[in-house]
Amino acid sequence: MRDLIPPDVRARLRNLRLVSKRAVGAHGIGVHSSRSRGAGLEFAQYRAYEPGDELRQIDWKLYARSDRFFVREAERESPLAVWLLLDASASMAQEDAARPGWSRLDAGKALVACVAELALRQGDRFGLIALRGDGLRLLAPATGARQRDRLLLELHSLSAHGAWPAAQQLRPLWERIGAGDLVLMIGDGFDEASVEVAERLASARREVLSLRILTVEERDFPFRGGYRFRDPETFEELLGDGVALREGFLERFKAARAALDARLDASGIRHVEYVLDEELDLPLRRLFGARDAAEPS
Repeated sequence: MRDLIPPDVRARLRNLRLVSKRAVGAHGIGVHSSRSRGAGLEFAQYRAYEPGDELRQIDWKLYARSDRFFVREAERESPLAVWLLLDASASMAQEDAARPGWSRLDAGKALVACVAELALRQGDRFGLIALRGDGLRLLAPATGARQRDRLLLELHSLSAHGAWPAAQQLRPLWERIGAGDLVLMIGDGFDEASVEVAERLASARREVLSLRILTVEERDFPFRGGYRFRDPETFEELLGDGVALREGFLERFKAARAALDARLDASGIRHVEYVLDEELDLPLRRLFGARDAAEPS
């Protein structure tokens, strides 16, 4: 099975940590402190000894004073649940003429694999929801190498198809994604229904991050001569001259991105853009705080 993460990117991932702002004080490993009780590093409280407790947890000095066994409880490190929501609608099959075979979906799969590696390294749980016209493909969060392998199998078999799922098909999102979970949405980002999903999850106090994937041709609009532009989901077509259309397209596209960013900001959703000619881990460095990366949008 082909490795979705290039070696140079894998090496740079060692400098990244998943950080959940809402999980602080609730869940998580290492960078996410937890309020659940168990065997950990910081002392929290005493409780009476129970069969099965480790002897090293008994406070022997307290036993000497009270003649009773008490166990020192500490803050237990418990895993964060990371949901990776990947847009697999037909528009994600778009690629650039300058780099055939590297589509938005290919980039999305590789980014999902990267985040799964970060979660695996931290001991956090991670799961996948792929969204496309025929419904959802769901892999519930778990941790460990087997979970990583299951996720990779799902990614390798996934293809872009149809439009964004209908509202009734999205029910598992509201049933399965819990309070305190971290949700990373990866896709082209402009489908109104996908924006509404992000806003609804954020309003339900889930921490939502948005990673928008653009093609080089969307960013630069390098077309010259006559072209037939076709929407892969609605099948609408536009005939026109590339040079004549360029200025107007770039203006409208800039305005659309600004309007979308404003909506995400209003909902407290952190967001970044990734263009297909950029380093794969650049948006992850922006989201998760690497020093050498630009600040998030």
